This record gives sequence, C-alpha cells and structure tokens, in this order.
Amino acid sequence: MANTTQTVIGTLNKAVPSTSGAYAYDTKYATYLKLFSGELFKAYESATMAKGTVQSRTLKNGKSMQFIFTGRMTADYHVPGTPILGSGDPPVAEKTIVCDDLLVSSAFVYDLDETLAHYSLRSEIAAKIGHALAEAYDKKIFRQIAKAAREAHPITAAPGPEPGGSQINLGAGNEYNAQALVDAFFEAASIMDEKNLPKQNRVAVLSPRQYYALISQVDSNILNRDYGNSQGNLNSGEGLYEIAGISIKRSNNLPFLAGTVAAVQGENNDYSGDFTNSCGLIYQKDAVGVVEAIGPQVQTTGADVRTMYQGDIIVGRLAMGAGTLNPAAAIELQNL
Repeated sequence: MANTTQTVIGTLNKAVPSTSGAYAYDTKYATYLKLFSGELFKAYESATMAKGTVQSRTLKNGKSMQFIFTGRMTADYHVPGTPILGSGDPPVAEKTIVCDDLLVSSAFVYDLDETLAHYSLRSEIAAKIGHALAEAYDKKIFRQIAKAAREAHPITAAPGPEPGGSQINLGAGNEYNAQALVDAFFEAASIMDEKNLPKQNRVAVLSPRQYYALISQVDSNILNRDYGNSQGNLNSGEGLYEIAGISIKRSNNLPFLAGTVAAVQGENNDYSGDFTNSCGLIYQKDAVGVVEAIGPQVQTTGADVRTMYQGDIIVGRLAMGAGTLNPAAAIELQNL
C-alpha cells in the first residue's frame, strides 16, 4: 500500500514535508506556541488597571528617562522708553526615572502533564504569568501615586513654588462610608481645578469593597443621583463610571491600609513607604511616569532543553520603572 502524504500544520510555508525525527523540532512545530503568547498578552492587558492612566515612555538606548518641568511666568506693565529684555524666564526643574531590574514570571510545563490534562495547560499558565506581571506593574504605579500625593513640587523658585500633592481625610473608620467617599470626589475635583489641572484623564482607584459600598449604601446611592450622564444598574454592580468628572476604577493592587511596605532587591526606584492609612487614590495622568525598556514578552526553551527535560520552561518578562512626576496631580485618600 502506498504511503500517505502528511499535512504538516505546524510548519511555516511547507518548510518540511513531515514531522519525522529527521527534521528540526523548531521548524516542524514553528506555530504551536503562538496561542500561549497571545494568552499572556491578553491576560496582562485585562489585568492591568493602571496602564494608560499615567504618563508612559519607551526606554531605549539609555539607562533613564528625563522629564522636564517648567513653572509659571509673570506678566508686567511696560514702562515707556525702556527696553523689553525678556526677564520673565520660567523656572525649570527635572525628574529622572530609571528602569528596575528585569521582572520575570516562569513555569515548567512537563510534556506528560500537558498530554494528560483535560484542560489547556498552557493557556492557564499564560493567564497566571500575565496576571503576575500586571499585578507587579499596578502595585508599583499605585504606590508611586500615593507617594506623589505627599511630595512638594520640584519647582520652588519664583513666581512659585508650584503646588504639591494633596491628601483628603475621610475620617476615622470611614474608608467604606459611601457619603464620605462621594464628598471626597468633589473635594478632589475642587483641588484639581484650583491647581489648574486638565479636566481630562482624571482617575480614581478604589478597593472593590469601596466601589460596591458606593452602590449598595442606599442612603447615598450614587446610581440614583444625577452625578453622571450614564450610570449603571444596582443589580449588576457594574457601570459606575464617574463622579465629578473623575472616572472610577477598582483594584486589589492598591496599597490599601497596607502598613509599611519595604523596598525589594531589584527595585531601582523607591516604592517603599508607610501606607497604614492609605485608602484610595484620585489622580490626573501627569502624577506618575512609567518607562518601559522591555514590554511584556514570552520566551520558551528550544529543542535541546525540551529533549533533555521533556517539557518547556515558559518565561514572561517585563522591564519597567515608575516614578513620581507632577505631585500636584496626585491625591491620596486617608482614613484619618
């Protein structure tokens, strides 16, 4: 009986006619890990709350990123007969953000386990790796926003100093009090307006319990108030969009009543601090900057390692750093 012709669906452009041992592993199975990579990016993007809400730059061919600040200028009356010499130059300051060490999350997938598992093992691991990277990303940014709210502005020269960060006290034990939170939103909007911050890209991040408290506490149920053009519904617990022009997000990665957080080896920016009373963040996009040298990527071992260990080592990696920029754009809620 004549031999059949194998359809090699794992190779690119018919590079090999079969998957026999005569051909290189990476060539005959070239497309088989694409699903894993896509799953990692999907999980990373869906789990990252802070991405896009702060300033972000790509770091390439350098070790740090410089951000320049310019202060206000003054206007004076001209005296007839005197020259205009341009003496009102604005004060200038800078901040520098460096990249932290390479952040990795990895797993070893044993061939036999993958064969016997009744679910997609790689997809599940991809999601876990993506979530791990996203969690670290968000935690760094949220801590820096809280720290920015406690800082003075880098521009101190006349006609400054420029305004620094702000803190709003909800009252002792009021971190889940819906009315206290609603009042804090309007106070934050007033503070931002007084500091001449743009009305665009204003964001609040609360813990999930705070978010649902805003919906469930009927005496101050914002879903029944005219605080937004289009709010959600009480049954789903979704659709709480904004208060006072500030969009609302919820995350478990806030330094929510987190106590003292120590620095970790590999962090080249300072994310440590005392967050004992921190219970929410309201900020504008300029509060914090992020530099990314390596975006979220996936790597797998080659044929030699696979043959030796009968499985794949799968690594998700990310190289980024976060630092405070304009403290005037950061507000921290505290249960004081």
